[in-house]
Amino acid sequence: MQAEQLLKLVETELDERKAHQIAILDVRGKTSITDFMVVATATSTRHAKSLCDYVIEKVKENGLQPLGVEGEPGSDWVLVDLGDVVLHVMTGQAREFYQLEKLWSVAGDKDKQ
Repeated sequence: MQAEQLLKLVETELDERKAHQIAILDVRGKTSITDFMVVATATSTRHAKSLCDYVIEKVKENGLQPLGVEGEPGSDWVLVDLGDVVLHVMTGQAREFYQLEKLWSVAGDKDKQ
């Protein structure tokens, strides 16, 4: 499965499962660990775990295995490493605190200068 196809699968599953503020970060050329990062907000720690569980299930149905899962159960930040796509599901409070989009956009701005 191509990175873009995997990205679409993750995005669709998150949208169908009522994730909020889904952001796609294209980090190709900024890091060698992945091509895309997906950041989504969950309404609670239980919702965060559930969203990740559904994404993992859908990915497995398509013949892929996650490389790793960090931050569960009961965590306000769950990370799922799918290789070409890294998924971050956070509660609103954790997302506001860590500001991953800002971190990666600053790196992108420096590259443009």
